[in-house]
Amino acid sequence: MSTVKLDPEWALVWEAFKLMPKPVINDVFDLRKASNIALTASNATLVIPEEVPETKHTITSLDGSSIDVHQFVPAAAAAPADPKPQRAILYAFGGGMVAGSIDVWRQGIKELAYRTSSQVFAVHYRLAPEHPAPAAVEDFYSAAKWLQEHGGEFNVDPKRVILYGPSAGGGIAAGTSLMIRDKGLPHPPAALMLIYPMIDDRTVLPADDPVQDFLIWTSKGNNLAWKALLGKEPEERTDENVPVYGAPARAKDLSGLPDTYIDVGGLDLFVGEDLEYARRLTAAGVFVELHLFPGVPHGFESARHIRVAQEAIAARTKFLLRY
Repeated sequence: MSTVKLDPEWALVWEAFKLMPKPVINDVFDLRKASNIALTASNATLVIPEEVPETKHTITSLDGSSIDVHQFVPAAAAAPADPKPQRAILYAFGGGMVAGSIDVWRQGIKELAYRTSSQVFAVHYRLAPEHPAPAAVEDFYSAAKWLQEHGGEFNVDPKRVILYGPSAGGGIAAGTSLMIRDKGLPHPPAALMLIYPMIDDRTVLPADDPVQDFLIWTSKGNNLAWKALLGKEPEERTDENVPVYGAPARAKDLSGLPDTYIDVGGLDLFVGEDLEYARRLTAAGVFVELHLFPGVPHGFESARHIRVAQEAIAARTKFLLRY
C-alpha cells in the first residue's frame, strides 16, 4: 500500500487521469509531442469572459536571431481608470525547455491577462535541443530589454515589469533575473514569479521512491529535457560547463535579485529544488514568498475546480497585484 497522501480532491482527478492512455516516450521529440498535446488540452479548459486582443512584435535576440513577442491587452488595461503607466507581465511558457509555444499556451496567457487586468508580453523563446542553453534565457533577456526601451509606446512603466514563468518558463525567468543582475538593464525587474520552476539539472528522485508513481512530469522526461538543453549526460556536467543561466540553482550568488514568489506541489519532482532555491534566496537577503501545496503534483492548478488550485491562483494573483 502506498504511503503517499494525496489531496482528497486531487485524488479524484488522479483516478480519472490514471485511466488515460500513456504516451510512449523514447526520445526528446516524443516528449515534445506528448507535452504539447497535454498542455494544449489543459489550456483549452480555461474560460475567459471577454476576448483579449493580441498583437505580435518581432525583436532581435542577443545573437541576432529574430524572435516573436506576443502582447495581450485585456479591456481593463486598454482603457484603464487610471491613465498612468501600468504594470506588465513578461511571460515565459512551460514545456520542459523542449516543448510549448504561444499557440499551446494562448488561452492560459489570455486568462492571466484578464485575471490581473495586466498587459502580458509572452516571449516565443527558442527550444532545445535545436537551441541549447542559454538561448532561451538570452531571448527572454532581450525581450525584457526591448520592453523597457519601448514601454512608453504601450503605456507600460519600465519599473513595473514582472518576470513570470511556469515550470520550464520559471527556470527561464529565474535565469533571466540572474542575467539582468549581471549584465544590467536600466531597471531591475519589479518582481519574479516562479511557478514550480525547473531550475536544477542535478535533481534525482530514487527509482523506488513511492512518489514516482504520482508524478505528472516524470523523472524520465526530466532527464531527456535537461540532456537536450545542456547537451551533456548528468555525469558529464559540472559547475564549470553548465551555464548558471540555464540551470539557475547552480548559481553560487543569489543576492541582488528581485522580490520572488515560488509555489510548488508536494508531489512535484521539483519540490526539493524549489524549496532549496527559496531557502537560498532568503539567505541571500531576497524577499521571498513561498507556498508549498501538499498532496498535489506538477501542473495541479489545471484542475481549477479543486480548492487547492483556487488557493494557488488567488495567492499568485495577490502577489502580482502588489507591483
